[in-house]
Amino acid sequence: MAERAKHHLCPFWVGYLLASPIRALIQNPRKILAPFVSPGMQVLEVGPAMGFFSLPLARLVGPSGRVVCVDLQEKMLRALVRRARRAGLADRIETRVCGAETLGVADLAGQTDFVLAFAVVHEVGDRARLFSEIRGVLKVGGRVLFAEPKTHVSGRGFEESLSAAERSGLRKIDSPKIARSYAVLLEASPLERA
Repeated sequence: MAERAKHHLCPFWVGYLLASPIRALIQNPRKILAPFVSPGMQVLEVGPAMGFFSLPLARLVGPSGRVVCVDLQEKMLRALVRRARRAGLADRIETRVCGAETLGVADLAGQTDFVLAFAVVHEVGDRARLFSEIRGVLKVGGRVLFAEPKTHVSGRGFEESLSAAERSGLRKIDSPKIARSYAVLLEASPLERA
């Protein structure tokens, strides 16, 4: 994620607010994710912080599924792992610290059913590269729920990120309604071979 250091990263303490049960009153993770995630799926979550969506994702994929959570902040991931252990879901969740230049998920190429990028793309400097990596891990027909908070991102900024996603081989198929967010559901088109 080139130039990520130049962009604002969510401070660690905000992770506690983002994982708060009070947030679920406004943005219920199960209601948001259930239409897209089913048992046995492999899911990639980009920028999970302390796991507000990660634990519900792990419940939805069930014991035969897997959720790979990738974040730049190791401290956030350690908190996510503690929460997953307490919830009895640690065996379904894999955490990875990514670098400033890449998500580090090339080993998942073509294996992922669903990607969640919720309130994280605005923190990334090279959005084209991010969406290219996301597209690379998806199976053909795999889906991405991409959402950004209206409090941090303008409509124009969201559209610019959406254009980067579409140039990477993801096509918009729906606009789910999520409180206080811009949101789109994207689907992976077949990759063009060189």
